[in-house]
Amino acid sequence: MTWITRESLQNWEESSRREWLVTNGIGGYGSASIAGANTRRYHGLLVPAFEPPLGRAVLFSKIEEEVRIEDELYLLSANKYPSLVHPQGYRHLVDFTPTPVPTFTYVFHEDTVVLEKRIWMAHGDNTVYIQYHLIKAPEFIKLGLVPLMAYKDYHTEQHRWDGFHGTTTSEPDGTLKFVAFDDAHPLFLHTEPPYAFTDHSGWFYNFEHAREAERGLDSTEDLYCPGRFDGTLNVGETMTIVATVETTPPARPDAALAAEEKRQAKLLTLAGLEAGGDAVRELLTIAADQFVIEKTPKVARATIIAGYPWFTDWGRDTMIALPGLCLTTRRYDVAREILSTFAGATRNGLIPNRFSDGGGEEYNTVDASLWFFHAAHQYAAQSGDWTFATGELLPVFEDILQHHIAGTDFQIKADPEDGLLSAGEAGVQLTWMDARVGDWVVTPRTGKPVEINALWYNALRVTALLAQKAGDDAKAKSYEDRAAAVKKSFLAAFWNPATHNLFDVINADGRPDPTLRPNQIFAVSLPFAVLDGDEAREVVDAVEKALLTPYGLRTLAPGLPDYHPHYGPGDQGVRDGAYHQGTVWPWLIGAFAEAHLKAYGDKARVREILEPLLTEGLRCYCIGSVPEIFDADEPFAPNGCVAQAWSVSELLRTLAAVS
Repeated sequence: MTWITRESLQNWEESSRREWLVTNGIGGYGSASIAGANTRRYHGLLVPAFEPPLGRAVLFSKIEEEVRIEDELYLLSANKYPSLVHPQGYRHLVDFTPTPVPTFTYVFHEDTVVLEKRIWMAHGDNTVYIQYHLIKAPEFIKLGLVPLMAYKDYHTEQHRWDGFHGTTTSEPDGTLKFVAFDDAHPLFLHTEPPYAFTDHSGWFYNFEHAREAERGLDSTEDLYCPGRFDGTLNVGETMTIVATVETTPPARPDAALAAEEKRQAKLLTLAGLEAGGDAVRELLTIAADQFVIEKTPKVARATIIAGYPWFTDWGRDTMIALPGLCLTTRRYDVAREILSTFAGATRNGLIPNRFSDGGGEEYNTVDASLWFFHAAHQYAAQSGDWTFATGELLPVFEDILQHHIAGTDFQIKADPEDGLLSAGEAGVQLTWMDARVGDWVVTPRTGKPVEINALWYNALRVTALLAQKAGDDAKAKSYEDRAAAVKKSFLAAFWNPATHNLFDVINADGRPDPTLRPNQIFAVSLPFAVLDGDEAREVVDAVEKALLTPYGLRTLAPGLPDYHPHYGPGDQGVRDGAYHQGTVWPWLIGAFAEAHLKAYGDKARVREILEPLLTEGLRCYCIGSVPEIFDADEPFAPNGCVAQAWSVSELLRTLAAVS
């Protein structure tokens, strides 16, 4: 696959809008634009997670790269300043590939010099490697590297401040120890082979982050330079700069790269993919790994990062993404650890909505706990591990159900009259359509949302199945009976005879909301579907006609008063006002595809629906991954997080189902 053409690479607007991403399996990452410029406050070569999987900070921001040959100087970096782009190293960029690690190929000096740059992280460590390989040249080149430091919380911009004194000292082994300010965590830098370091400290000013400007935020930054590395590079040789916050020495570059390539090969083998087989499934399997956090001595819990660069781990996203990220890839042990993590974190019948950077959990969600049942059922069905499901999870599920039946936080309660689940109170967002700006909840959906009750029915059926497998037939029957009552009430309450599809919400006052949204698709797609037959086909048809786009489902039908054709640019109020009011979400393609297969059984049509995401979707934003959202109208510009867990998960899961 050609990820991006030479012409696009050398076009600022195109290459600066595409990004690369590396991760380390404990919440840390590295990312920037393909052009070489940092276009977000979140960009950096080393963004470690100091409290894995959270506590991220941008430390090592970028490198200014200079190549000198035969008295000619070439600058390979790029920076956007308020009035210009300088330097313009992307004009020498001829190729980029994200696998097995992000690799950039530069050609210059009248095409006589070919220099390759690779970037990767050590899995399990806050360590990054940037390696330069001279493939072709008439003679050696002189390579100069100027590291630039940020040292900031990753949600902020850095501006020069007096306390940032930037002390650099040399360790006995030649490693440089950089301390930005008093009590700052040290950053260790070294090159292999050793390059001469010159203390040439000072500030570089007014880097402009274009994506932050589009988001209506502070968009300029100052970076600190501790000095520069200089050396020579011969044809066929490599030079690597290694940056880490770890106190133990990192592995040597060649060993580290070999270890990463071997690790990726094992993931593909585990997933049942042979080398040279389905290249897109292989790519998505490696992309899936970027979100998965395994429990280790460094990491307190197994979980899933919802999206890069700014999301942490969210309960809803984790449960929706788990089947694709961990089950399609056959990482059953990790899936079990994640389920166990959330089973141990329930409160009043709810799993956490998210684990926050500030510590602690937030529980404002009605659907995360219900998606928990779905993820667990899929785990047991695909792994065959019903013992874990009946032994550890069934008691938790029964506790969750009892809290929902009796009533729990946020007015979440099963209606004693019809058995349907209602939720919501003023000022709180509880469903996946959770945009909120100040006190404004954009899509409150208070009452009985359609997908919540589809999930409620599914959860009751899952629990009945587990009770039956545990040998408790009486308890299984009680849950089956409750599920049957919910199904009867669901059909009576949600079917809209005027439009032949489902209402989106039964409001708290009993009024049905006929707004056409994608949430009704879950009534057909879930394993225990509350809707089938002709009604299921009519729902699929309605969603396809009004909401299906090349990159996912719209969140609101065009033509309705609140429809927003574009997500931005604009401040948070503008963006969140559009977030679920038309904006396209790729993750919904999984539920739509599953519903379509149930309704029509046409794998060829589903594969056709997936094709735009499998091609342009994988190279339009973060190359090799799938973004969070797209604009609702053409040309469907990507936006939000550049790499989103449930987008990757649902595309991979669905592709596997139709392959």
